[in-house]
Amino acid sequence: MLKGFKQFLLRGNVVDLAVAVVIGAAFGKVVTAVVEGLITPLIVAIAGKPNYSSIAFKINGSKFPIGDLINAIINFVMVAAAIYFLVVTPMNALTARMRRGEAPPDPTTKKCPECLSEIPIAAKRCAFCTIAQ
Repeated sequence: MLKGFKQFLLRGNVVDLAVAVVIGAAFGKVVTAVVEGLITPLIVAIAGKPNYSSIAFKINGSKFPIGDLINAIINFVMVAAAIYFLVVTPMNALTARMRRGEAPPDPTTKKCPECLSEIPIAAKRCAFCTIAQ
């Protein structure tokens, strides 16, 4: 029983997942610091400090604090914008710059002229409409 557990723990994907979780947690702290230290103060300087937590309504005595939801949505959008503009966009530009001189890979499929389905290049007949190529 312990041998199987040891094999499970030492599989590559379990270790990779553990590393990804740790790096993800650290990266989450960096993104939070960027949002709280740069983006939020910039928004506060331009538009003032928005706080919607006091917005609520009641139905049959039940209170619905939708202001907290609005604050959470705004926070999510700010974090997503920080990740997109400070991580995704520069990484895409770097990847495109690194691939600039590479030739595209040879195609492995072609379109059937009759039914326009994707078929292997070496195919003599289309599997879908059986037209000879």
